[in-house]
Amino acid sequence: MKSVIVYYSMSGNVCMVAEEVAKHLGADLLEIKPVKAYPDKGIIKFLWGGKCAVMGETPKLEPYTFDAEGYDTIIFGTPVWASNITPPLRSFIKENADALNGKRVAAFVCYAGGGADKAIGKLKALLGVATLAGELILVDPKDKPQAEHLSQIEAFCHSLAD
Repeated sequence: MKSVIVYYSMSGNVCMVAEEVAKHLGADLLEIKPVKAYPDKGIIKFLWGGKCAVMGETPKLEPYTFDAEGYDTIIFGTPVWASNITPPLRSFIKENADALNGKRVAAFVCYAGGGADKAIGKLKALLGVATLAGELILVDPKDKPQAEHLSQIEAFCHSLAD
């Protein structure tokens, strides 16, 4: 079973988890990036990112290569912005909606302030699915490492390997 991890990471937390999951599952990595980067410092980071997430924006992405036919499982990774998934992930899903239809889908989110369950719910709604093959929620795993993070990642990977 071949898997790909499609992720957006601003501060490195999601990237760290994506790399760890890829290592455990032998999955491919596809980092998506908006053409115009978001502010990544100070209060403007939260105001601008939160506004874009709440408004459901879909920014233009840097070119990427993705062929859903080559994968059985698609794993999405995103930070939580204002109880929502990030706009770049929304763009990717909308651009590939037909190709994602019927695929086994899982997700992990990283957050600092809350709203992770709501973000997962909004991801499910965007994908048009009632459940995900696996879900993982972590609080700032790179910035605030905790011993249980690795075991949570391993359990998430184990659930997808079944």
